[in-house]
Amino acid sequence: MKPYYHFKYLPCLLGLLLIWTGCSKSFLDVPPQGQQPNQQFWQTEDDATKAVNAMYANLHEWKQVAFAAIAVESLGSDDAEKGSDPQDATFMNDFDNFTATSTEGQLQDFWTGQYQEINLCNQVIDHVDTMHFDESLKQRYIAEAKFIRAYCYFRLVRAFGGVPLRLHLPQSPADYNLPRAPKDSVYAAIEQDLTDAAAVLPVTYPAAEVGHATKGAALALHAKVCMYEKKWQQVLDYTNQVIALGIYHLFPDFEKMFRVQNENCSESIFEIQCALIPGNPDASNSQYSQVQGVRGVVGGGWGFNVPTSKLADSTFEPGDPRRNATIIFRGGTTAEGDFIPLTVSNPMYNYKSYVPFSMYQSGYNEGCQQNIRVIRYAEVLLMNAEAANELGNTQQALNSLNQVRARARQGNPNILPDVTTTNQDSLRLAIWHERHVELAMEFDRYFDVIRQGRAAQIFGPKGWKAGKNEVWPIPQNEIDLSAGVLTQNPGY
Repeated sequence: MKPYYHFKYLPCLLGLLLIWTGCSKSFLDVPPQGQQPNQQFWQTEDDATKAVNAMYANLHEWKQVAFAAIAVESLGSDDAEKGSDPQDATFMNDFDNFTATSTEGQLQDFWTGQYQEINLCNQVIDHVDTMHFDESLKQRYIAEAKFIRAYCYFRLVRAFGGVPLRLHLPQSPADYNLPRAPKDSVYAAIEQDLTDAAAVLPVTYPAAEVGHATKGAALALHAKVCMYEKKWQQVLDYTNQVIALGIYHLFPDFEKMFRVQNENCSESIFEIQCALIPGNPDASNSQYSQVQGVRGVVGGGWGFNVPTSKLADSTFEPGDPRRNATIIFRGGTTAEGDFIPLTVSNPMYNYKSYVPFSMYQSGYNEGCQQNIRVIRYAEVLLMNAEAANELGNTQQALNSLNQVRARARQGNPNILPDVTTTNQDSLRLAIWHERHVELAMEFDRYFDVIRQGRAAQIFGPKGWKAGKNEVWPIPQNEIDLSAGVLTQNPGY
């Protein structure tokens, strides 16, 4: 299983950009094989556009969306387990049973991937501001970079707690070896970036630029960040602003929303754009679907990050269509007509990452054309419901919650009745349940349960321990390279 390290838009651009990762100076040793010298770059609007395109393209690189993301953001939950053949990538089980140590390679990949992306953002932020071209475009590019930087730091702070906070390119050798910033400082920097981004970003883009960060994306991510900080008034305010934009709507068919033909639909607030580029397999490099696809069939994939029996058997309400739109079952047939043989390795697979087998092209990664849904309007409504309930606005909470349930019913009045309770505690549990079934297998469940204070109860049987497993260990290699400036999380 060999990961690819090419990029969709500009396979060669990252060679000329300074790569910085945490405290590791080893990533500065980039071979200058025929690359445009850095001092000749950052001259024209076209240079700036290339850098922004590379920033987006890197979002679907191996370290961003494949094994590291599965390990750090999914396998700790009660919804997912390693999958694939039992003997394949057994190290992934360490995240499922909370025995992963600071030397585990997926932790290093996750850390490195986020800081590489942050460096690309900082390149845009620091260089574009000094360039001479249309001022409004310059400010938009900077705002897009701040949005993506905030997204990366949010992933880091959820996974590790306090981390080194790099908001500008290094100016001196000392700048490469930063200590961990307190968690609150990281959250404050994320919020500032999102405030700045929302003030500049447009509400929509022309078709040629679909996939770029929008005002709605910045507001929605800001709401999610504030939800983790329990800043309920801000969560309510930001989600109300997204709703008031009037451009987002729940897609009528839950299962079809995740298919390639419905990418960037009315429910999409931010998606990572992926593509199969004819004649260029290396640039068609996303492995998000490949690593999760049905193992053992042509056009499937490697079979990792599979649903658990708990998710399948005891999570969804009777008749909830989202169960069969979230889980592919061995021996069944998908809505797109793919039969899953009884001989495949695992009893279940992630339907939300599925690409019909007929779309596979030999020589390309399976499912490389599948966009990655990062923020959906349904989540905005559920955040709005949770914040309204915490603030005592029961009717608004019920209205937002029941919109999501109504879409899930898809016209069937006999299932998923509206929630009617006005008890705050009961409504909170109903909203948490709805987040669980609506967002299952979308890499949020693990951190959701931790922020809700229920991890010892729900994950305890898997080995989760309070006072330790709220975060993962800092990669030992980063601590070693820092000569001890970086400190380890408690318990590791």
